[in-house]
Order: sequence, then structure tokens, then C-alpha cells
Amino acid sequence: MCGIVGYLGNNKAYPILVKGLLRLEYRGYDSAGVALLNEEVNVYKCKGKVSDLEEYVKDFNTEGSVGIAHTRWATHGEPNYQNAHPHYSMDKKTALIHNGIIENYATLKTELIKRGYVFQSNTDTEVLIHLIEDIRKNENVELFEAVRIALTQVEGTYALVVISKEHSDSLIVARKGSPLIIGIGDNEYFIASDGTALVEYTKEVTYLNEEELACISLKDGIKIVSISNIERTPYIEKLEMSLTAIEKGGYEHFMLKEIHEQPKSISDSMRGRLSTKKDVVSLGGIIEYEDKMLNAKRFIILGCGTSWHAGLVGEHMFEDLIRIPVEVEYASEFRYRNPIINEDDIVIAISQSGETADTLAALNLAKEKGATVIGICNVVGSSIARATHAGSYTHAGPEIGVASTKAFTAQVTLLALMALALAKKKGTIPNSRYHEIITALENIPKQVEETLKYDNDIKEIAERFTNAQNFLYLGRGYNFPIALEGALKLKEISYIHAEGYPAAEMKHGPIALIDDEMPVVVIATNKGTYDKVVSNIQEVKARKGKIIAIVTKGDKIVRDMADYTIEIPETEEMFVPILATIPLQLLAYYIAVNRGCNVDQPRNLAKSVTVE
Repeated sequence: MCGIVGYLGNNKAYPILVKGLLRLEYRGYDSAGVALLNEEVNVYKCKGKVSDLEEYVKDFNTEGSVGIAHTRWATHGEPNYQNAHPHYSMDKKTALIHNGIIENYATLKTELIKRGYVFQSNTDTEVLIHLIEDIRKNENVELFEAVRIALTQVEGTYALVVISKEHSDSLIVARKGSPLIIGIGDNEYFIASDGTALVEYTKEVTYLNEEELACISLKDGIKIVSISNIERTPYIEKLEMSLTAIEKGGYEHFMLKEIHEQPKSISDSMRGRLSTKKDVVSLGGIIEYEDKMLNAKRFIILGCGTSWHAGLVGEHMFEDLIRIPVEVEYASEFRYRNPIINEDDIVIAISQSGETADTLAALNLAKEKGATVIGICNVVGSSIARATHAGSYTHAGPEIGVASTKAFTAQVTLLALMALALAKKKGTIPNSRYHEIITALENIPKQVEETLKYDNDIKEIAERFTNAQNFLYLGRGYNFPIALEGALKLKEISYIHAEGYPAAEMKHGPIALIDDEMPVVVIATNKGTYDKVVSNIQEVKARKGKIIAIVTKGDKIVRDMADYTIEIPETEEMFVPILATIPLQLLAYYIAVNRGCNVDQPRNLAKSVTVE
């Protein structure tokens, strides 16, 4: 959500900044802007896309080798020119860009207005730049110190970059609860919300920790201090990302590319962790905490959106294999409920980006109450990865499409690996059964590949339902979370109303909605409660609903009943969710494309929800 790019060096900043913004478009935004230092601080911004910004500035001076740029996703104040970033100080010598939310902005704004500051926008962000200017004037301090003092007075979250005419050889950056990366080149520096904006320029990066700020200059390098003014030596890391991973590679959309990448992303999630020859599943990131996990009285899984759905699948796996109770919680609700958390609880926080604000806040609450927190995320060096006691990366690779696809199946895969590793150590499943399960898991990437061959068949089904107004998705047991996930994918990218239900709950209300216009997607594979699901399909057919069924290859009973069927290979019941979600991703994708929707950047959504 929102994107930040900064550049300090000897090259022309503007092309680097614009390319960086384009790389960050997937994060979601509604306005864009840039500030360039060229004798003066020149700010150019507008409502709309980065392409609109490029059109707007084409007649202006874009010279300068220092600059900052921003894409804004509106929180405080509607999308327009005034509310777009960057924001000027009153004297227009300094400008600032900011991701996050300043919660006490109203109090600060009232006081600043009393002191004569005039606000040009309705944003919480503009308070920051005026507060910094006010501190510089009244306390007679340098800009870096003014920024530090200002941040001791604000409540909320931020990733920010400050540029100033009076400090033309430096950038000032800070973060709390919102990601920020500093890229280190050859006598040049790059700032970005994530690695996609700087991967083509450098692989050397350093991450700011919570409540840290840095002054970056060509003369003195990177100086990092905490908000309380304790200095820290920068730790340089290797950026684990390739340029090809963030390009479309011939696909029409990133989402389609990422759907088809799943055989590889699932394999990558298992690589080095699963060996059928040795009968071993091992996750290096949690080995130190395995005994504590096995002695837990309860697991609590936290997530939002698609990650919450992955957690629901994980709940079944953990309880089936490890025989320890599991609760799956919306992170956004968990932190406000005064939850009962014990020191022998294990909390598992799931997030693709590792920056989800609600999940980060929820896991911090769990840590404060003494629970052991394990992280599952995709982005190396992310906030959640650093805040948890231990954890594992999914290794799905960059996911650019806003609607999560390969990250979801990688999360489910990692939860399966975790459950199997713990069950083996605890002895809750026989060795023969353990071997059967890990063999089935090892085969999943090939079976996903096989499922993807039905792409054209699913495309044809999508054409028949492009103009539908509503969808129902039904599943039972392991497949109920996939019904939820399938419905979410359709809602996210096609804007069709869709709901996922446990199939047995249909007759407790939703059956009233079924008529000959209602498409009903049923995950009806031959495991678990298959006979019960067949009965649910009959109930829908009796009311003339249109059935799209996900079935196990070779199924005849449901095929004869359904209007449309999509086959997936036979596998263990606990791995059906991985295979069954593939057709649902493709169905949502093709319906959205047919409706002319922006698949990779659906309206009102952001890839990484870094504010509440």
C-alpha cells in the first residue's frame, strides 16, 4: 500500500524514480508525485496513474540527481492534487513523502495552525513536514535532529523520506511499522518500499529496524540512529530477488504468470526441507523451537484475507497430524478482543509481504503476553520475519499481482511441512502413514502442472458466467477454506459478489438465493465427506442452480450431475486444497479479463496492507 522511491547519486534521478514507481504499481495507489532537487525543491504531482504523472511533468524541468517519489493510496483525504505526495514545508525548501498513518495528526495540526502554519491538504502526512519545520525554527537544530525529535511526538506508523534544499547532498529516511529498504550502489543510494523498485540497480541493501532513522549522504554514507538517538552500524545484506522475477515473461498479466509459476513456487517451498528418500521433513527456521511447539497446549494462527484461509487449512492439518488444538484468528480482530494468551501458546503469524499491519500488531500483542511467535512469510527481511521468535520463508518469489495466488499455495505447503515435521517428532502418526503423506506432498508440483493443462477448458467455462451477478462457493472439511478463497479471488478481481460456505450450511440460509441464474461452485473431490457433498449438489440442482464442480480425475457421479466439471489429480485429502484452488484462480482470472477489469491492480485494493 503506497509506494516510496528515493535516489541520491550522480545520475539523473527522474528516470530512476519513475521506473521505481512503475515497479511499485502493484501495491495499489490513486495518485503519484515526485520531488526533484535542482537549485530548488521542485514538486510535481497529480491524481491518477504514474503515466498521468509522466504526462503532467513532460514540460517541466526534471533535472537533478537527488529526488523522491511516491504513489499514494488514500486514507486521510480523497485522491486529488492537494493530497498527493510529496508535501512541501511552508518555506518550500523541504519536501516529504510518507507511508502509514499519523494517529494523533488532528491534535498536532490544531497546534500547528495556532502557530501560523497553513495546510494545503487534508492528509495526516502534511502535519509531519510542518512539525519538522517548526522544530527546526524553534529549537535551532539541524534537519536530521528535527526529524528525530518530530518522530518522538507522533503516534502511528510511518516510512518516510525527506529532501531539503539546505542539505542537497543527503536524504533522510525513517520507519516504524511500514517497510523501507536502502539500496547501496556505486557512490549512489536508492530508497524503496520494497526490493522490486531497486533490484535492477543493486543487490546490496540495508533494512531499517522499527523506530530508526538514517541520514544518507554521498560524503558520509549511511548514519543510522534510533528515535531515542542511539547509533547503530548498518548491516549490509544481499537482496534475494531477480529482475526476471518481477517481469511478466510473456504473460498478459502478472496474475496469470504467477498462477502458472505454482509448480515451481511449491517446489521451491519444499526444496531442502523434504526428502522422501531419507523420510525427513525439516524446517531449519523452527528447529530451535520444535520442543516448545510440541509441548504447546494450543496453536493460534493469525492472518488476514488469503493468509487467513491458508491458516484454516493449516488448522485441519495440525489437528489431524499433531493432535494439538488450533484456533485461527483474523489478526485485525484478535488484537482488539483482549484475547486470552498463555505462555505455553504457540502463535503462528502468516503474511505474504511480512508487513501486514494488523498481523504485525497482533503478533506483538501475543509476544507481550509471553507466547512464542512463529512467522510464515514470503519476503526476506520483512517486519514480521524480524519480529517473530522464529519462522520459515515460503520462497514463492515476488508476487506482483494484488490477488494472491502462488503465495497462498506456498503458505499451505509450508504449513503442511511444519505439521509433518512436528507430527514425526511427536510420534502422532505411524511411520508408514508419514511416508505416504510426504510422498504425496512431493508429487504435488507435478499434479499442479497437470491441473494447469485445463486452462483452456476453464477459460470456456468463464465465458459462460462473465455476466453473472452472484456466485456461491461450497466445500466441506479441508475444502471449506478453498470455497472461501475461491469466492475471495472472484470478488477481488472481477467485482462480482461471491460467498463461500460450508456446503452443509447452505440449507441454513443461502439455499434461498439459488435459482436458475445462480452459479454454484462446489469442491466435490472424492475424499472426506464426498457423499454428503453429492447430496448438497442434488439440493442445488433441484432448485435449478448451475453447478461448476471441482472433481477428482475419473469421477462419474458428480460429472453426471454437474453442468460443468474441472478435474484435479487424486491426492491425499489434506493436499486437495492446493490442487483445487488452481482452477478457482483461473476461473476468477478469466471472468475478470472478460469483464475488462484491471486484474493486477483491482480497484480499492493494495498488495500489502501496511495501515489499519
